[in-house]
Amino acid sequence: MNDRIRWGILGTGKIARKFAEGLSALPDADLTAVGSRAADTAHAFADAFNVPNRHAGYDALADDPDVDIVYVATPHTFHRENSILCLNGGKAVLCEKPFTINRREAGEVIALAREKGLFLMEAMWTRFLPIIAKIRDWLSEGAIGDVQVVTADFGGRARFDPESRLFNPDLGGGALLDLGVYTVSFASMVFDRQPSRIASLAHIGETHIDEQSGMLFAYDQGQLALLYSTIRAGTPQSAQILGSEGAIQIHPSFWRATAATLTTGGSEQTLELPYAGNGYTCEAAEAMRCLREGRKESDTMPLDETLAVMGTLDRVREQWGLRYPME
Repeated sequence: MNDRIRWGILGTGKIARKFAEGLSALPDADLTAVGSRAADTAHAFADAFNVPNRHAGYDALADDPDVDIVYVATPHTFHRENSILCLNGGKAVLCEKPFTINRREAGEVIALAREKGLFLMEAMWTRFLPIIAKIRDWLSEGAIGDVQVVTADFGGRARFDPESRLFNPDLGGGALLDLGVYTVSFASMVFDRQPSRIASLAHIGETHIDEQSGMLFAYDQGQLALLYSTIRAGTPQSAQILGSEGAIQIHPSFWRATAATLTTGGSEQTLELPYAGNGYTCEAAEAMRCLREGRKESDTMPLDETLAVMGTLDRVREQWGLRYPME
């Protein structure tokens, strides 16, 4: 692997632009290619970010010899096919969350990456923020004793548009896969396993997607996770980890946090750890580290956990009777 890592971005939407901005904060990263379904959008994106190789089609990006790794930035329903396309082109892949629509699709992508010996990672960028890494250290050190309860929420008010990604079931719309996945993945990180029992309720809107929901997860030793997400109202976007000997409060918004307060023995310690770039920078840096070290996956966001989290999301939707048209 060269000293510099050459990136391609598949897709030219809002998330793709944010990732390109984040990538610019890494001095050893080169954004060498972009692929879009249309030539004009590929050229517009490439002009905005000074990208030399612009492709009117995803196949050409997957086959581009100037690309080491592709960031898949398309809507949820296309993650499986786009990731498989890039893997078959011999490219490492960083795929935007949610990794796929369901566990079955996730398993197909992961199996292909392992068969081909290529790096693959879910772009759950919260995992790689410096303050979240510090929280994992506190938990492993037993700073708050045995974790008993996790709470997390993620919501925002979205303008209703039945054709938009958030409200369109054909694009995997709804609060769970767009926002709730952060809370479910967070609980998975803290407890290092999936719940043994799930109780969940959701409001299914007129376009047949979940507009808001609440989830209660129970674990084998009595621990609980209380999670909710919504695209109908703003929420505090907070997270707490409550233990037998203390607590951790993450702020300002847990999914993009820069600080956390550790409370033990009646005393409080607030630690601030800002990050370079816009947060997407951190996940890109992790992918680049793994490529240089010859790793096929990240220990921080392992593929087996990505698969397990997708399975938990499936279990939640099953309780609601919610299936997407392509399933």
